Amino acid sequence: MKKLSNLTMMMIVATLIFSVVDFAPIPGLARKAHPLIRLKPGSSASTPFGYSPSQIRIACGLNQLSATGSGQIIAIVDAYGSPTIINDLKIFDKKFRLPPAILNIAYPEGKHRIDPGWATETSLDVEWAHAIAPAAKILLVVARSDASYDFVTAIDYATSHGAQVVSNSWGIDEFSSEVSFESHFKHSGVVYVASSGDSGAGVEWPAASPNVLAVGGTTLAIDTNNSYLSESGWSDSGGGTSLYMDMPSYQSHWSAIVGPHRRIPDVAFDADPMTGVPVYDSTPNNGQSGWSEAGGTSFSAPVWAAMIALADQGRTTPLTSFNAITDLYGFAVRTGRAGYTENYHDINKGNNGYSAKVGYDFLTGIGSPKCNNLIPNLTSALE
Repeated sequence: MKKLSNLTMMMIVATLIFSVVDFAPIPGLARKAHPLIRLKPGSSASTPFGYSPSQIRIACGLNQLSATGSGQIIAIVDAYGSPTIINDLKIFDKKFRLPPAILNIAYPEGKHRIDPGWATETSLDVEWAHAIAPAAKILLVVARSDASYDFVTAIDYATSHGAQVVSNSWGIDEFSSEVSFESHFKHSGVVYVASSGDSGAGVEWPAASPNVLAVGGTTLAIDTNNSYLSESGWSDSGGGTSLYMDMPSYQSHWSAIVGPHRRIPDVAFDADPMTGVPVYDSTPNNGQSGWSEAGGTSFSAPVWAAMIALADQGRTTPLTSFNAITDLYGFAVRTGRAGYTENYHDINKGNNGYSAKVGYDFLTGIGSPKCNNLIPNLTSALE
């Protein structure tokens, strides 16, 4: 083997270092991202409460499907990770009689400090992705910090390591050069999902990307049989018009969406922490540890990511982000109102600064899924 000169070695090291910090000087990507989990105040307890996995599955129709996510890899992208996630997931699975999870954890840029807020976020994302798609492999990709350029590095790692769907429960304010990062969300066989935000009306990135499925939040009510009862838009769910992203073709067919720019969210799911779901996290967070009741679009995003994995399981041609989102919109218009009500709950109550209404709105997008119909339709879609 030819020995490299000292100068050559120095050039290689410099190149590697530059590749790690390359994003840092770019306006916007140096900003700190925030986790979008919400905990119900005072909800720490020794036993779980909130909607259980079986209740959520019944309410949205997942209990009528046989798909489990087998053969799929769901990547969860979070900052800092959790030192207790392996054991926390085992406790969650045992409590709700879920099969053991196949969890792999990657630190593309090495481990950093522990952050309690992100640890709880990590528990929520991993536990509920597994609850919805119990046979899918979970790839937890831990960003070195909460700087946005570290998240982009983590997303790229997930893409290059076999993920069919990549879930992002974080966001930052939009920035003028965000369109230049679209290549990170354009990969064959990969669907990207992101939370729309938890601060009411407003648009965050990466949910603003037309190649990312933007997921808003609702307040879900179920009956005594755990069946769907009603739903309204969650008041803190993010939504609005992007400042910089052009309107994608899949939105241009909707008469309610006018103007040149992308609208978010695309779809929605339960997010209200006051009627939330259990999460187990033994890393202390503001005096809380153990079971908490959680919500936020942090919950909505990994659930939708897991549902995409269920749909992708039976396809011969893997989904891509743009085609998946195009199909999700298409199912609501191809056969008129009947197609809409077959696949979605069209939510027309609630306000986040924008009012929910019939059809598309800036609070719940085109609505929440009727999984027993929507997932098989997405599996058989031709795009």
